[in-house]
Amino acid sequence: DRVLVRIKDLTVEKADEEVWVRGRVHTSRAKGKQCFLVLRQQQFNIQALVAVGQHASKQMVKFAANITKESIVDIEGVVRKAYQKIGGCTQQDVELHVQRIYVISSAEPRLPLQLDDAVRPEVEGEEDGRATVNQDTRLDNRIIDLRTSTSQAIFCLQSGICQLFRETLIRKGFVEIQTPKIISAASEGGANVFTVSYFKTNAYLAQSPQLYKQMCICADFEKVFCIGPVFRAEDSNTHRHLTEFVGLDIEMAFNYHYHEVVDEIADTLVQIFKGLQERFQTEIQTVSKQFPCEPFKFLEPTLRLEYREGVAMLREAGVEMGDEEDLSTPNEKLLGRLVKEKYDTDFYILDKYPLAVRPFYTMPDPANPKTSNSYDMFMRGEEILSGAQRIHDPQLLTERAKHHGIDLEKIKAYIDSFRFGAPPHAGGGIGLERVTMLYLGLHNVRQTSMFPRDPKRLTP
Repeated sequence: DRVLVRIKDLTVEKADEEVWVRGRVHTSRAKGKQCFLVLRQQQFNIQALVAVGQHASKQMVKFAANITKESIVDIEGVVRKAYQKIGGCTQQDVELHVQRIYVISSAEPRLPLQLDDAVRPEVEGEEDGRATVNQDTRLDNRIIDLRTSTSQAIFCLQSGICQLFRETLIRKGFVEIQTPKIISAASEGGANVFTVSYFKTNAYLAQSPQLYKQMCICADFEKVFCIGPVFRAEDSNTHRHLTEFVGLDIEMAFNYHYHEVVDEIADTLVQIFKGLQERFQTEIQTVSKQFPCEPFKFLEPTLRLEYREGVAMLREAGVEMGDEEDLSTPNEKLLGRLVKEKYDTDFYILDKYPLAVRPFYTMPDPANPKTSNSYDMFMRGEEILSGAQRIHDPQLLTERAKHHGIDLEKIKAYIDSFRFGAPPHAGGGIGLERVTMLYLGLHNVRQTSMFPRDPKRLTP
C-alpha cells in the first residue's frame, strides 16, 4: 500500500523516511560489497546504494550491478543525508539506501545511443575527444533521445507555452475553437499544400486555420484562438522549417484600429515569457547546461517599429534593399542583432509591411497605398508570427485577389463568408516549435518538435 514517491521530492526533509521509488537505471557501478545505481525520472536523478548488510546479500548486490541501463525498477529503501554533495545528480544532498529492488521492465543490453553522450555539450566533446550524438541519430532513436534531461526539459517547457497561451487568452475573454484540418481548397490560395484522396475527389491538409477563424469572427464570437497542427508542403530543409508544426492561432474583432489586436497578441506573448521565467527555471537551466544561451529579454510594452524604420537601420549597417522589398532571412537576423544592440530586447514587432509582399487578403493602409496594416513579430531575430488586418469587404477582397492573379473560383467560399456582414478584424499565427527554439536559444526547430516532419523525414 506504500505510495510511490517522486525523485524530485527526495530532499533532506525526507531524511530517514522509508520510501518506494520507481525509475530508470541510468548507470550502475559495483565496488566491493556495494553497488551504486543512479536512478532517473525525467530530468531528476538520485544515487541509490545497495550494500551487503541486514537488507542486502552479496547476491542482491551482484543482481543490482547486472541490471541493464534504461531498465525500469522499483526500489524500496531509506532516504539518507549524504556525507558530501553527490556530483552528477540533481538530488545532491541525499541518497537512497536500498532494501529491496524489483526489475519491472528490462532493457536490452545494447542501446543505440548513450544518454550521457546525448546530453554532453558539443564543445565539451570536441575539447576532450568524448562522443556526442548527431541530430539524425537522435531523431532515428527519438524514444531514447526524449529520455535525456535536456529533451525532458524542452518539452515540459513547450507544454508550459501552450498552457500559458490558453490561460492568458481565456482570461482575456477569448473562446477556444477547433477547426477542420481536411479542407476542400488551399486555405491560403497557394500551391504549397498536401493533397489527400477524399472518397471520389481530392482534399487538402490545412495550411492554416485562418478561414475558419475568420468565419467565427463573422459569426460574432469576437475573440477566438486555436492550438492545432498546420501543414506546409514546402521543400525547405532549413533550421526553422517543418512540413507539420503546431500553430497557436489568434483572431479578433476590433473597434477602432488594428493595433488593438497587435497589442493583445504582443501582451499574450509577454505573459508567456513571464510565466516561463516564473514557472520553468529548472527546465531553462537544464537546457542551458547543454546549450548555453543568454537569458531571453523583452520589454513592456513591446517595442514596435515600422517597416521603414527597420529598413533604415539595415541601410545604416550597409545593407542595400528597396523600400518594397521583403526581408531575407540573413537581413531578419541582422536586424534582430541591431535591435538588440539599440533597444536591449530579443522580442519586437515590425509593423506596416509593404503591401506588395503580403497576401491578397491583407488590408491596405488607408493613409499610404504602398503599405499595409500588417505586422510580424520576432524573437532573437527570427520571425515567429505573421499577421495582419484582414480585408472584410468582399468587393475589395475580390479586387485584391484579381490583382494577385488568384482564381476566384478556388477562393469563392472564402470571399462568400464576408457577404453577410463582417466586423473589422485581425489576427496571426504563431509557430509553437519556433517559439520554444528561440526562447531557449536552440539552433534547430527539430530539437523542439517531438517527432519532426520535414521533406526528408516521415518516421518515427
